[in-house]
Amino acid sequence: MTDVLRQFRSFDRPVQLLALNQFTINIGFYMLMPYLAAHLSLGLGLAGWMVGLILGARNFSQQGMFLLGGSLADRFGYKPLIVAGCALRTGGFAMLGLVDSVPALLVASVATGFAGALFNPAVRAYVAADAGDRRVEAFALFNVFYQSGILLGPLIGLALTGVAFQLTCLVAAAVFLVLTVLQIRSLPERRSRDAHDSLLAGWRVALANRRFLAFSAAMIGSYVLSFQVYLALPLETRRLAGSETVGTVEVGILFGISGILAIVGQLRITAWCRQRWDHGRCLTVGLSLMGLAFTAPLLTAASPPGQVWTFLPLALSVALLTLGTVVVFPFEMDTIVTLAGDRFVATHYGLYNTICGIGIAVGNLATGAALDLARSSGIPWVPWAALVAVGGMCAAGVHVLNRSDRLEPRAVTVS
Repeated sequence: MTDVLRQFRSFDRPVQLLALNQFTINIGFYMLMPYLAAHLSLGLGLAGWMVGLILGARNFSQQGMFLLGGSLADRFGYKPLIVAGCALRTGGFAMLGLVDSVPALLVASVATGFAGALFNPAVRAYVAADAGDRRVEAFALFNVFYQSGILLGPLIGLALTGVAFQLTCLVAAAVFLVLTVLQIRSLPERRSRDAHDSLLAGWRVALANRRFLAFSAAMIGSYVLSFQVYLALPLETRRLAGSETVGTVEVGILFGISGILAIVGQLRITAWCRQRWDHGRCLTVGLSLMGLAFTAPLLTAASPPGQVWTFLPLALSVALLTLGTVVVFPFEMDTIVTLAGDRFVATHYGLYNTICGIGIAVGNLATGAALDLARSSGIPWVPWAALVAVGGMCAAGVHVLNRSDRLEPRAVTVS
């Protein structure tokens, strides 16, 4: 904690404020979202397909609109988009607690998703611009606050939802209302150097940036792998647990391992990697660790439920996956800025998030199908072997890009 405070104080006020904002944003988001599906299905009695539609609309409105959000941030400035995103999420979260019709719930869900598309690229571009040569350190610090919010948010939400889900929604909305006011009053203006250019100019620059697109494609699998903390690993944990209660507790422990390791280890791991390797090597090592994380569940894939020892390989898997993510994140964020050549940075972040978001959707569909195949065919190792292969391909792709110097910037002109 002392290292975190020292690093925090070493940055200027905007980076400090944005780190605190991201911590609070994640508290507000994660105190509500883990419990939304249960509210829709059990509290409101909606059919499963309606619940899926509402949750899917939120995800699509965020992932699909990241490019637009990033472009708007480059065009109109980072602060207005951050303020607009927080204000929109205030209204969206309040609606989720106050309405019960499907059309209104869809509107609220889309609003909360689009809000993320507005402020997410803007926040990252702002951090990159203000941190200057210390971008890697800034993004490492940013991830500490980011993960702290993810760890604390569900615990607060659990306590509030125990009283009433509507209370959770209104408290989350209040959190974002306070954030909106705080951004307006305290966050300095920061504009992209490309603010005079049109949205289409930014899109042309990003879409013509082949090095950036190649890097984005190589990194898609990392997002598929990191998402398995929410999909494959909890499902396998619950399958192997002796009871639903034990499974719930063990899943909570997995999330705790992930959050605590990221919070405690991020700054030291980043500093250690920077002293030894270049960015490309750091990314390659991190991606390799993420892939190797899924070798541990191969030990338990054929095990029947109820054996206590089977939780240990799953805990090891989460620890390795988190370690790989911790290694990758700050260098990944810095590489995007480098490949953008400091032009239309928010647009590049937006396009990157959109590409990886599409990859997550396709990857989760494939992972779900592989899990079903494993159960029906009696070949339980299939999904884990596939995830190991994904990590290997990502690491190999980034390694090739690094060896061929394609992780270095190259000027891209607009005709």
